[in-house]
Amino acid sequence: MSTRVAIIASNGGLFDAYKVFNIATASAATDAEVAIFFTFEGLNLIHKKAHHQLPLPEGREHFAEGFKNANVPSIPELVEMAQELGVKIIACQMTMDVMNLQKEEFIDGIEVGGAVTFLDFAKDANVSLTF
Repeated sequence: MSTRVAIIASNGGLFDAYKVFNIATASAATDAEVAIFFTFEGLNLIHKKAHHQLPLPEGREHFAEGFKNANVPSIPELVEMAQELGVKIIACQMTMDVMNLQKEEFIDGIEVGGAVTFLDFAKDANVSLTF
């Protein structure tokens, strides 16, 4: 049985995105099954427009240059890598309803589901993380 990694992404900043997608892609690269449940501000990480311009925490703007100099992939590149590695991306239906968001506003290839959809995957997870 392979390792299962269940991640909840509920925050929507650039640092949050790097945490979520670094863990997800590293896990998937080691043949783990990975699912990420995006809820509330975490939906920004997979929103077609927002994920190109995620904010850095206040006072941490100098990190932008560091990411560039260290050749760290952009969030859109990490999202694409995650999808290529088979990471399951689930957008929270309830949050989308509350925020009046449609599936078409998000990157292609996502699944829309409720907490039960994620829990079906997470119940057998070896690792569960929240960012």
